[in-house]
Amino acid sequence: MTMPATALRAETRDGLFGMVPAALAGPRAAIAVPAVLVALGAALDWAATTAPASMPVWLPFDFSWFAWLGTVLPVWWYLRGLAVLAPAARPGLWRRLGFLAGMATIWVVLQTRYLYLAEHEFFLNRIQHLVLHHLGPFLVALGTAGGAIRAGMPAPLARAVMHRWIRRALAPLRQPLVAALLFVGLVAFWLIPAVHFRAMIGHRLFWIMNWTMVLDGLLFWCQVLDPRPCPPAGLGFGTRAAMAVGVIFPQIAIGALIVFARHDIYPYYNYCGRFFPSIGPLYDQLVGGMVIWIPPSMMSVVALLLVLSGLRRAEDAAPRPADPRAARMAALSARWTGRPGEGP
Repeated sequence: MTMPATALRAETRDGLFGMVPAALAGPRAAIAVPAVLVALGAALDWAATTAPASMPVWLPFDFSWFAWLGTVLPVWWYLRGLAVLAPAARPGLWRRLGFLAGMATIWVVLQTRYLYLAEHEFFLNRIQHLVLHHLGPFLVALGTAGGAIRAGMPAPLARAVMHRWIRRALAPLRQPLVAALLFVGLVAFWLIPAVHFRAMIGHRLFWIMNWTMVLDGLLFWCQVLDPRPCPPAGLGFGTRAAMAVGVIFPQIAIGALIVFARHDIYPYYNYCGRFFPSIGPLYDQLVGGMVIWIPPSMMSVVALLLVLSGLRRAEDAAPRPADPRAARMAALSARWTGRPGEGP
């Protein structure tokens, strides 16, 4: 059957980020493609084990199955879900780009040679955690990818992810105060000098540290940056704004404690050998503390602006009041806010 010209043009405009070939969107591909990805992961694992120095810059020299499957499977499910969903249900182009960029940044700091740099300079380690805990999850959350990923998953797995037991288990972590405390508390916990030292020298604990950063960042930012009103979103816009602002000050305090430290509080980087020998411990700590201090605060401000923008869109989409007096108040408000209002 020939596709109508208008539909073909629409698919062409949607491009790579809106569809995958029809054959790959079918039910067989839901199993076949993950199997291929697992086989490719096994090949990368073998190559990284036998010849790590020969791996390209963009591939892992220290292969992690959790990092591999945790990045490629969600991306595959997302692309397949975009093909399965109706066009009206798909996220916009910029949201799709945000999701893919977020997953790419997580991959870069976890499974490329940057990982080696993060193990040999404190400030580079802080940039890694800035990406894992803030930038990557922030971009993924902007992508509003949950619906597309569930649509692209095999049906039994999608049902298991949405099972009431899973939601009940996550419910305490999604409470605003708990989520905010966990968001700041995990950063502070892994920066305790004794804990940080153990995490950096222990391979398993090192990966636990990194993945708790990713998962906690996703838990926090997906709530704060949810563009929907409440309901169906779990939190109101005011609560989300308070969460974005509330985490700024503890992170500033953590960064300041490190910036103004007068002695080397992270000796691990002296023992392992710094990648830049000309950078001394105190200067390394100063730059690392600034990474903790400034960029996360700026991202919280951006998040606040996005929450306020979502609030404005939700108010504009709400039904206009039928009461003439309320309509006049809405028109008066529009003159001050710039939002379109109804006249009296």
